[in-house]
Amino acid sequence: MTVPGKEIYPRNDHETVYLKNVITDPNILVGDYTFYNDFINDPTRFEKNNVLYHYPVNHDKLVIGKFCSIACGAKFIFTSANHTLRSLSTYPFPIFADAWNLDWNHVTDAWDNKGNIVIGNDVWIGYEAVITQGVHIGDGAIIGTRTVVTRDVPPYTIVGGIPAKEIRKRFGHDVVKALLQLCWWDWPYEKILRHLSDITSGNLSGLLQSA
Repeated sequence: MTVPGKEIYPRNDHETVYLKNVITDPNILVGDYTFYNDFINDPTRFEKNNVLYHYPVNHDKLVIGKFCSIACGAKFIFTSANHTLRSLSTYPFPIFADAWNLDWNHVTDAWDNKGNIVIGNDVWIGYEAVITQGVHIGDGAIIGTRTVVTRDVPPYTIVGGIPAKEIRKRFGHDVVKALLQLCWWDWPYEKILRHLSDITSGNLSGLLQSA
């Protein structure tokens, strides 16, 4: 049996890629089977076109879990897109250090660093959604089309709007708790394959029996 996930293009088109297999930036970490679809631009250029203001000087990371679905045009906007609010001016003087006789070692003073963007497992990020710096999105969450996420999203929560607001929970508390304990996305390929009908049909009891 050939285990999928090692190839770049999982389908018979060049619009969808297994994201892990096209990333070269060591500060972008992507789990197995997570895919990105782009019917406008080359999806293999995800780290250039979709991960914005992500400069090595900040040491911040984009972490995306396994089995995530990322739709065309989704953007991840990092710290350097901001201008610091500590200053009396919004003008980013430190990035023009030579002109203002400033020390280039303090260029990061131009913005407020809010840290990593962390996306859980089995997250669906909709068309042209925007995820901002420092946000953590829980396992199983859904981010609606053109939603702008500025705050953390709990697991198995559907959000939408600008800024993102909770629409509803995908499942009740007990189901969410069970799914988070199962972590089916960490199972080996063969085990997931055996229980694929349970996953896709919503048969939680079938998954629980295998735990």
